[in-house]
Amino acid sequence: MKILIVTGRLAENAVRISVKDGADILVLGVEVAAFTTPGILRRSLFQKKYDLILVPGLASGDFSGLEKEINTPVRLGPKHAADLGFVLSYADDVVFSAKIPACELLKEKRKDTALEKIAELEERSNAHVSIRGMKLGGNSRMKVMAEVVDAGHLSKNELTNRILYFVEQGADIIDLGFSLDTTGNETRRAVNAARSATGVPLSVDTLDPRLLNTALDSGIDMVLSLNSHNMNEVKEKIIRNSTTAVIIPDRSNDIESLFRNIDHARNIGITNILADPVLEPPGHGLEGSLNRYYEFRRRDGTTPLFFGIGNVTELLDADSQGVNAMLSAIAMELPASVLFTPEYSHKAVGSVSELKTASIMMMLAGDRGSAPKDLGIDLLVLKEKRGREFGKMPENAIDAQGNEKWHLDPAGCFKIEITNGDIQNGKFCPGKIIARHNERSIAGATAKEVLDTIIRLGLVSRHDHAAYLGRELMKAELALKFRRSYSQDDEF
Repeated sequence: MKILIVTGRLAENAVRISVKDGADILVLGVEVAAFTTPGILRRSLFQKKYDLILVPGLASGDFSGLEKEINTPVRLGPKHAADLGFVLSYADDVVFSAKIPACELLKEKRKDTALEKIAELEERSNAHVSIRGMKLGGNSRMKVMAEVVDAGHLSKNELTNRILYFVEQGADIIDLGFSLDTTGNETRRAVNAARSATGVPLSVDTLDPRLLNTALDSGIDMVLSLNSHNMNEVKEKIIRNSTTAVIIPDRSNDIESLFRNIDHARNIGITNILADPVLEPPGHGLEGSLNRYYEFRRRDGTTPLFFGIGNVTELLDADSQGVNAMLSAIAMELPASVLFTPEYSHKAVGSVSELKTASIMMMLAGDRGSAPKDLGIDLLVLKEKRGREFGKMPENAIDAQGNEKWHLDPAGCFKIEITNGDIQNGKFCPGKIIARHNERSIAGATAKEVLDTIIRLGLVSRHDHAAYLGRELMKAELALKFRRSYSQDDEF
């Protein structure tokens, strides 16, 4: 396929570096590539025929007339020159758009393809356990379990909203965690409320056989934390209900007791079993616990493994995306079957979604026999795969200086906040930016729409105040995007 890349003078070098010899390059007589128009392009074209012409992704003109005139597709390339090499590698397989930049089109197309592949792999996978039609173990996708901490002490509305949020974020299993002072009535009420809220499998996490039996009577699908101290007291109901059981060692570092407990469970008739060698927090035995997982898998190659990633994420002051991705990669290599998180602390917000994405990445990578990269789906939030070109320092640049004084805007001041996302009509809705001005408030999803509304209503009269609002509103938008809190005038 013969392709022509259209650009402006400023981006020429970056385009040549990215394209190499993958296409011809036409440099128009404009500085900024995005200013390309159909007229400028028409006057610059030679008689040479091409199968495809890619104009800059930020070009806003309508090239449909020119496309018909020259009988050649004129489509939007990527927004940034650095992405041209990546885009050209798909030229034979993708029909580019006249309205959507190629980088965005490919991103969505690759994501859709990845999700279709996952559905296909899951459909034909084999599993050791099935719960409400969901596969566990074998070569099925690792499932994400999200725990509702202290579920017995939450109101029905609080519990329902937490569950709906987790399910919307991608949880495959909802775990109800019960504290030591939870009563039987609170356990029953929580299980019933959870079942009315969702149809995904439910588990209960407690060592107390009294609460385990209550949950089993209420139709729980899975019980966590069975060992030699409580197994015999709940075995009859587990066997009768064919409930899935997660077996743990009597002491976290005692792998032999884990094997004994699993053998005992099978001997008494418990058939649907997962093993949990217990992943320890960093600084408290993480390396040793990973060794126990590998030792367990060396001696038992089939029993599905429970992998408590939340034990690490919640006790490590580091961004959760990388931690969850790396631990999911380790889990894939074992392999494990369940990735567990409570997503409890502020720093761990988003862990359910991150683990769901990671589980998909690992399954795709395993199917390809490759590293978990270039899959069409990723956990890159602040980092980027392809860097953009940096600007060059002008020779006569003026050193910028901020004003030491500020002046009150006669039009009034604004109080800027963000709301937390919440459940509305059974669906999680992201938070909003709120700009309060005297007796009225403006709510929006982006800094631009809020600031545009402020200007349109005449609520700002000074340039410096408008600039300040733009800065603060963008900080608020980024806080929403990165699922952080926000406080006006604080450093972000």
